[in-house]
Amino acid sequence: MQNYKDKTELIEEIRKRYLLYDQEFDDIKEKEKNLLKSGIDKTPSQNISYQIGWTHLLLQWEADEKKGIEVKTPTPDYKWNNLKGLYQSFYNEYASYSLAEQRVLLQKQVDEIIEWIEKLDDKILFEAEQRKWATTPAKWPVWKWIHINTVAPFKNFRTQLRKWKK
Repeated sequence: MQNYKDKTELIEEIRKRYLLYDQEFDDIKEKEKNLLKSGIDKTPSQNISYQIGWTHLLLQWEADEKKGIEVKTPTPDYKWNNLKGLYQSFYNEYASYSLAEQRVLLQKQVDEIIEWIEKLDDKILFEAEQRKWATTPAKWPVWKWIHINTVAPFKNFRTQLRKWKK
């Protein structure tokens, strides 16, 4: 997994990867948003819904912990062994949005994540066990949770969108 020397580098990578990912939607027509193509496991709408869902959860975990609410990851309704059900809930939740609306929503959440990172001190961001929601047997620091829910899928899902458009 990629490492970051500081929060500025993490923020720059999120911005870069998000912009490249978002640009893939520029030439996808609204009428194609639910088109599933052979060899690709998500429609364009599902692809971006997945991103909206995970970025929302990341922000929600942090907001809930700050309010003193016990966070159950990934959600109270879904366990880690039922991610397919969680993904389907994302697809269902955002299916009625146009691609343009989905893009705006994801942009807003990426902006919120960047604002959140800017406010975190380095200890919370880069040292393990600084947030209850991020404390797992793997002992990932918060930055890894952010990376795995932003940069990594922006790269991987951009590739899927490019294959979908061929």
